[in-house]
Formats: sequence, structure tokens, C-alpha cells
Amino acid sequence: MPRPHNKEDLLKAAQENYESLMSLINGLTEKELNTPFDFSGQPSKKEAHWSRDKNMRDVLIHLYEWHQLLLDFPKNNKGVTDKKAAIAFLPADYSWKTYGAMNQMFWKRHQETSLEAAKAMFKKSHADTMKLIEGYSNEELFTKAYFPWTGNAALGDYCVSDTSSHYAWAIKKIKAHKKNCGKS
Repeated sequence: MPRPHNKEDLLKAAQENYESLMSLINGLTEKELNTPFDFSGQPSKKEAHWSRDKNMRDVLIHLYEWHQLLLDFPKNNKGVTDKKAAIAFLPADYSWKTYGAMNQMFWKRHQETSLEAAKAMFKKSHADTMKLIEGYSNEELFTKAYFPWTGNAALGDYCVSDTSSHYAWAIKKIKAHKKNCGKS
């Protein structure tokens, strides 16, 4: 599916990928749900997330936490009319060069969160994110720098990254895990 460039396509892609992700998760066997993720024997999977996430909960919590960033972004910048006064998308301690450490912090924060709680949190954050997107016009979402606090990007770019694109990432990861479970 091509990257969405308008509100209608964004909502459609986000919902379709969400449903595909949830269908994939709900179709996993007990073995697949309970087997820890292990991609250590696959040299092509060298990005940090392949070793960070150890189970389904970790993937869902990652998506949930990024939803929180997106949900907070407009709220934190309500009334901001000057780019210099904007509160960044990422928390103050992190940048786009160090967001891997932020992802690790999210991972550590939720090691006591159950899979069922993670599913519920993700389900709610997805619904909240969809509601957020629905509250903006196509122009507000897809005009670059429409809001001073989005910098040179469009708010819709953040939304695409946090929904359909992120869900596609999770689907790819879970399918790779499922394939590994079938080998053992």
C-alpha cells in the first residue's frame, strides 16, 4: 500500500493495517505467543529493535508509547504560533539521533505490563489516535508546516509514521517471529 498523502487514505491505511496486525496476533498459537522472540541467528536483522523486543507485549507497548507521543504533540503545542516556542515531538531528553535510547526506556518501563494489558492499552491508543486524526482537516494534516510546531513537516507525516507505517513494521516483525517458531 502506498504511503498516504491525504486524510482519507491515512484513515483507511491506519485502520486496515491495525486490523491486519490484530488479526495476525489473534491468530497466533499458544506456542507462538509464548515463545520469546529470537532473531540472533539472522544477520540481516541487525537494527536494534530486532534484539530489543522479546515478545508480543514489547511490540504492542512500543506502538502504544509512540501513540502517546503523537497524542501529546498537538496537546503540548496548543496555541503555539511561533516555531521557537514549540515543544518537540520527542521528549526533551531525546532527539532523532538518540530515539533508540528512548525506545529502550519505553521497553524497560513496561517489563511488568502483561500481554493482556498491553493489548488493551494499544487498542485504546489506536482508537484515540484515529479520533485525533479525524479531528483535523486534510489541509491541516497534509500541508507542510501548516502548524509552526511541526517544523517543515506536515502533521500527517507524523500520523502516517505512527499508524500505518508502524503497524506494517510490527506485522513484519511478528511474521518473522511466527516463521522462526515454525522452524523449531
